[in-house]
Amino acid sequence: MAGGYAEILRTRYAMRLLAGTLVGRLPNATAAIAIVLFVRAEGGTYSLAGAFAAVYGVANAVGQPLLGRLVDLRGQPRVQLPAALLSALGMAVFAFTGPDALALAYVAVGAAGLFTPPLEGGLRALWPSVLGKEEQVHTAYAMDAIAQEVMFTVGPLLVTGCVALWSEQAALLVVNAVGVLGALSVVMSRPSRAWRSAPREAHWLGALRSPGLLALLGAFLFIGMALGSITVAGVSYGDEHGGDAVYGWLMAALGLGALVGGSVYGARQWSGVPERRLTVLVALLAVCYAPLTLTPGAVAMTALAALAGVFLAPALACAFIIVDRHAPRGTVTEAFSWLVTTFTVGASLGTAAAGPVVEWGGTAWGFAVPGLAGAGALLVLLATGRVLEAPVETGVVAGSSENDRNGAVEPGFSAGHQA
Repeated sequence: MAGGYAEILRTRYAMRLLAGTLVGRLPNATAAIAIVLFVRAEGGTYSLAGAFAAVYGVANAVGQPLLGRLVDLRGQPRVQLPAALLSALGMAVFAFTGPDALALAYVAVGAAGLFTPPLEGGLRALWPSVLGKEEQVHTAYAMDAIAQEVMFTVGPLLVTGCVALWSEQAALLVVNAVGVLGALSVVMSRPSRAWRSAPREAHWLGALRSPGLLALLGAFLFIGMALGSITVAGVSYGDEHGGDAVYGWLMAALGLGALVGGSVYGARQWSGVPERRLTVLVALLAVCYAPLTLTPGAVAMTALAALAGVFLAPALACAFIIVDRHAPRGTVTEAFSWLVTTFTVGASLGTAAAGPVVEWGGTAWGFAVPGLAGAGALLVLLATGRVLEAPVETGVVAGSSENDRNGAVEPGFSAGHQA
């Protein structure tokens, strides 16, 4: 099972790019908890802390596709490193001024979110040139999805560790400084410096002119809603069954399920069309969300949370392949960044929806939201199946194709993204 992953990690630059990207994304992965802890330590209310976190999230959702487009146009080092520095500077201003200087604090947090570098999309754009084989790229996408779960599990622990050792202010500063070092490690690597996007048509819609990509984004908006709603319903469950410790176990189990599922999925090569495979994975994901509404005792609920996470990482890994297949030529980083943005917006909507539902109907109804959101994602995929599976036709020059599966040497492999 681990052979495919080990082979990839032995490839020159692969470990450096993966580790650098994960470290570089720590500020984004930990922003919400770091901001909330800092604002509360400064005497602010939970409402104020939530407002700052929301500003960061909205700015991040806006900035990712815009910066992704700049990466496709200007290359990675010219965009990723300056963006990382500006993002860290914004968070440093927030850390030193505090929430009392309200207007400046909002601007600083907004800048930190807006300039978060699109390292996630950048890494996926680099894999074809680093690995060279389609099957290895697909395995790398699965490994990428698994690594995300590790980062979102370890990141909060690093923040709380910094708080315990120093202070909430220090946590903000340290995590963002480390993030800059991660971005620097990536952009100074030879693959990042050499990478150039394929020639692209000048079009204001950019990656969004692909119908297949739009269909995928529609589905993952609902999947993001499912994850966002689980966090709120999980807090309600924890309050009723033992407090924060139980909530922590539920979230850890969700991540563990995703780790197991992603590891199994990426350990083999899958035949058939990935768009159809994604439909099956999302259907299984929706089915596994449904038992959460039973809200049994803590041990059984933890097991159900692990089951709910099993098909998440495989669905993400499969989605990465589909983005690669449907992104118009020269827009690969932007396309992956749109997936990040859509997922983030969906999670925010899910969080906003689950709160009133829990207050109205209780915890069980709160856990019904992810099940309904999963069903919504499945309906989108079923309704747009012909669009997703159809050949991409975004050409603007007579007798040529702008994309043609990104001009792949083999179906589904974007050789056009190599340097």
